[in-house]
Amino acid sequence: MVAEEVERIAGETGFTGVVSVDRRGAVEFAKAYGYAHRGLEIPNTLDTRFGIASGTKGLTALTVMSLIADGVLELSTTARSVLGADLPLIDDAVTVEHLLGHRSGIGDYYDENTHGDISDYLLPAPHHELLDTEQYVAVLDGHPQEFIPGTDFKYNNGGYVVLALIAERTSGTPFHTLVRERVCVPAGMTSTEFLRADEPGPRTALGYVHIDGVCRTNVFHLPIRGTGDGGIYSTAPDFTRFWPALHEGAIVPPDQVELMTRPRSDYPEQDLRYGLGFWLPAGKNTVMLEGYDVGVSFRSTHNPESGLTYTVISNDAEGAWPIARRLSEILD
Repeated sequence: MVAEEVERIAGETGFTGVVSVDRRGAVEFAKAYGYAHRGLEIPNTLDTRFGIASGTKGLTALTVMSLIADGVLELSTTARSVLGADLPLIDDAVTVEHLLGHRSGIGDYYDENTHGDISDYLLPAPHHELLDTEQYVAVLDGHPQEFIPGTDFKYNNGGYVVLALIAERTSGTPFHTLVRERVCVPAGMTSTEFLRADEPGPRTALGYVHIDGVCRTNVFHLPIRGTGDGGIYSTAPDFTRFWPALHEGAIVPPDQVELMTRPRSDYPEQDLRYGLGFWLPAGKNTVMLEGYDVGVSFRSTHNPESGLTYTVISNDAEGAWPIARRLSEILD
């Protein structure tokens, strides 16, 4: 049934990307559709790398938790103790735990609730100035605190950039290196990397956006290189490896995995709950990472009990959702 439904929806929507379904590492369905580069007609393949946007947040959270496991940080560490005089509008009470759970209340440089069409959003700084995490400080500044830390839940991109800053400054290691060494390597995610938008490299799909009836790449909508809130590139097979590695304790100890995947906040608008870096669909025993940006859509869902994983990843902002929703109905 899965194959038939995926094929039907892919045909109806013109899906471009990769769909993968596996159980305990054994692939039950995997297929690539459409083009990685439309101009050169280079097809997507099963090992094509796609941007995963906010799917990055789970990897950021694991990076931070690994530093906590090593005693470099604590959940109670305040952002102010690391930021010093930087970002003075962030409340002094904001902790790493608040930031991980989207309960910090800090002002967001990219508040998804205030934007209409995602393709209309423009970065608040020149794209070429956003390459390394410290360069994001300028775009994080000037946004007033919205609520008292810990009193509410509001999804916050800027909070995960602050987490990347905290991880980088306390460890003395560049954030992109931390993610690779502390998450990607132990998880066996050999194709997952923060790539430059203007230098995508081999096996990498360009993201596409539809503007005024014309299909263009997303290169003018994204920073040169992402950071804690989004922008890493990955593959469907890497997420087939990621979920078992996570739950086997290969990235952080099992007690930390349990802590991160325990519901802490409700998001009833989407029938979701949130832990620390991971979405938890209400009423289901599943854990989910999801990303959405100009030219990017991604969802990877895992059931720890059955070992079932399904990943839908697309180089189109709306591409993943019809198939991901149908797989949720069939498989969850």
